Amino acid sequence: MTRLPVAAGRAVAPFLRRFACRVRLAPFVRLVLLCLALGVGPLAAAPEAARPVRVGVLAFLDADAMSSQWEPLLDRLAAALPGSRPVLVQLDHAALREAVARQSVDFVITNPGSYVALEMEFGISRIATLDTALAPSPARAVGSAVIVRAEREDIGTLADLVGKRVAAVGDDAFGGFQVAWREFAQLGIDPNADFAALDFVGLPMRKVVDAVASGRADAGIVRACTVENLAAAGGSAGGAPSQQFRVLSPRPEADFPCLTSTRLYPDWPIATLRSTPPALAKAVATALLAMPPTREGMSWTVPADYQSVHELFRELQTGPYGYLKESTLRAAVVRYWPAVLVLATLLVGWIIYTVRVEHLVQVRTAELRRALDERQAIERRMRAHQEEVEHLSRLSILGELSGTLAHEINQPLASIGNYAQSLVRRVDNGRLTDAAVREASVEIAGQAERAAGILGRIRGFARKRAAVRERRVLAEVVHETVALFSGMLSNRPEISVDEGAAAGCAVEVDPLQIQQVLLNLLKNGLDAMSDLPAEARRLRIALAREDDTLRVDVRDFGRGLAPEARDRLFESFFTTKPDGLGLGLSICATIVEAHGGRLSARPPETGAGMVFTFTLPCHD
Repeated sequence: MTRLPVAAGRAVAPFLRRFACRVRLAPFVRLVLLCLALGVGPLAAAPEAARPVRVGVLAFLDADAMSSQWEPLLDRLAAALPGSRPVLVQLDHAALREAVARQSVDFVITNPGSYVALEMEFGISRIATLDTALAPSPARAVGSAVIVRAEREDIGTLADLVGKRVAAVGDDAFGGFQVAWREFAQLGIDPNADFAALDFVGLPMRKVVDAVASGRADAGIVRACTVENLAAAGGSAGGAPSQQFRVLSPRPEADFPCLTSTRLYPDWPIATLRSTPPALAKAVATALLAMPPTREGMSWTVPADYQSVHELFRELQTGPYGYLKESTLRAAVVRYWPAVLVLATLLVGWIIYTVRVEHLVQVRTAELRRALDERQAIERRMRAHQEEVEHLSRLSILGELSGTLAHEINQPLASIGNYAQSLVRRVDNGRLTDAAVREASVEIAGQAERAAGILGRIRGFARKRAAVRERRVLAEVVHETVALFSGMLSNRPEISVDEGAAAGCAVEVDPLQIQQVLLNLLKNGLDAMSDLPAEARRLRIALAREDDTLRVDVRDFGRGLAPEARDRLFESFFTTKPDGLGLGLSICATIVEAHGGRLSARPPETGAGMVFTFTLPCHD
């Protein structure tokens, strides 16, 4: 048989391919024409040396429709790869996997689920992703629609399919079953157990539509847009109008033109095998990315992210993640035998080590128990000594203020005596009236209450007790301390309290210990101003909140401290007072640190004096 010239063969090849796919001819004639178009017959138009570029594609339509759909791709590759002969190889799932395993194809075009399975098993690598005009983006293009006949009012949502007959393409069909399976699983529905029947009718997908239309199935799982395509074509293959179908549980997917019962996944990829020459893969990727959209709006774009497909298989424990379902001991040992071997070795070593050290552990246990008892006893003694020192510190503060305290209590006592003598004189002079008795009684009661309040606060401050933590508003503790301090002084300095933004902030503290810290700081500030006139003595307390911390600043306007004295201020037994013990600030620092805070001192930014600051964690 005479071969056609090369130029003539290249000219007629696209025509022969379209003619063979679109004209209804006898199968043999159609096969001959396709062979001529693909350059595999004796009349091949390609030169003898032309290298075939085999593109394996997952066949989900009949042969004519598949050839027509992928014809623009072959034309593009034929034009972009001179000296090569693109060949379309239509395969089902099993044949496609076998072709990849045998490396009998150079490229693979398949659905997202099949791609992920082949990627994990054989290491194929995507170079481009299909981009269609219908999908809002290549990353959101594939979904499933679960359809029922429109008159089935008993089926309103996916959950209503329990106990119903459901048709699908196959258990390995991505848009035809697996995508919907994920949604069923999240509703707690197992298609294999909860449906009355799960019928896999195979490809093409119109078989599922026909099964629903004829009543052989209550519902069907098809790829999203199938119903809309039927509407555009005027009905299904079986003659049932597409308006007779309804999509269950439609999801709101922005910009997606079709109803879908599931979330959306990336579109089909084209992938290379490990055996594909890199130069050929690069040339094909370049040609596809530069390919203009076809009349149907199909083009190619950069590879999409298929992580959502991995997540689907991982949740369903199927496909490449099917091993997650195998929970038997034998399966685990077979799969993880290196780890089991290491674990067994470690276990034997651990047993030997345990036997060896068991005797030592028993001996050491007794020694540790004795050491622990001794430690707990030491801690109890330390706590008792700490409480004793804190108590002595409080008594020291009261001792230093005892002179002014006696004078302060003497004032209400003197007032009580004066009013009592006034009543006696009025009785002697015969001028006692009910009003005078009432006035004197009210004043006597007020002065007695004042004296009792001073003594009560002092008694509460001076008593010895164990530390108790409680939640208190810090501003209230500050005001109580100021009242206690002022009540023990006859010539009180001006004391101002600025609560700021910390007015309602609570802390977890021992109120008595915090009072001790504040009284010590106030007393030190008062001592620092001893050489100032009475009207110039001022103390300022400011509260502030910084994130989860409360800060308290206590400022005096006295003579301040030298830098070398500030460096040693919180050391035990260091003091700047002639009659001081040097324990007050050291104890205060210990108390604040035990509450999770810190005590520090610094000169003010302006003016004379010192600013003592301590912080406490806020427990709002």
